[in-house]
Amino acid sequence: MSQPQLSPRIVVIGDSLVTAAGDPKGMGWVGRVTAKTFAADPKAEVFALAAPNETSATISARWAAEVQRRFSPETENRLVIALPNTDALAGISTSRSRLNLATILDECRSASIPTFVVGPLPSRNPALNRDIEHLASGFEDVCARRGVYFVDCFRPLVDHEGFKNELLESPSGHPGQLGYGLMAWLVLNRGWFEWLGIEEVE
Repeated sequence: MSQPQLSPRIVVIGDSLVTAAGDPKGMGWVGRVTAKTFAADPKAEVFALAAPNETSATISARWAAEVQRRFSPETENRLVIALPNTDALAGISTSRSRLNLATILDECRSASIPTFVVGPLPSRNPALNRDIEHLASGFEDVCARRGVYFVDCFRPLVDHEGFKNELLESPSGHPGQLGYGLMAWLVLNRGWFEWLGIEEVE
């Protein structure tokens, strides 16, 4: 007799962008992705673990303890790593940022935890975007070497006028309805359904 299929449990770890901060609809990109993904599967669970002012170093330090508290032997446990764009401001080199991500991915592989990585957003400070571009490229390379899905949010959005204007007008620096919608679209169309092994719900 075949084993029953476990319900998916997805933990999303990252900075305040994994909340709905700044979104008048209160969904953020995680809410939009969840709604699109599991419209026909109410048993699915998504836990967003946000920490303000996150860096790749702080994610690396906290992910294991916090994520394992949400996982269950009765669910199909998966991890989404939403990487911030703050490493350069925090004085973290690109090589160290790469190592932080590589450590998480290698530990996840050893623990048989499927992972999906969402790259950093552009900054509303154009002077930082060169560093963020290098950071995003470094993260993408780390994922490619390990066969892990990576969503590039930097290049599609850095010159998007609507996205840039929304960030500039935001009191908190968070995206709004447009920005979170764009992020959700990128996630949903860059390997999300393939990673989950499910069909897209129309």
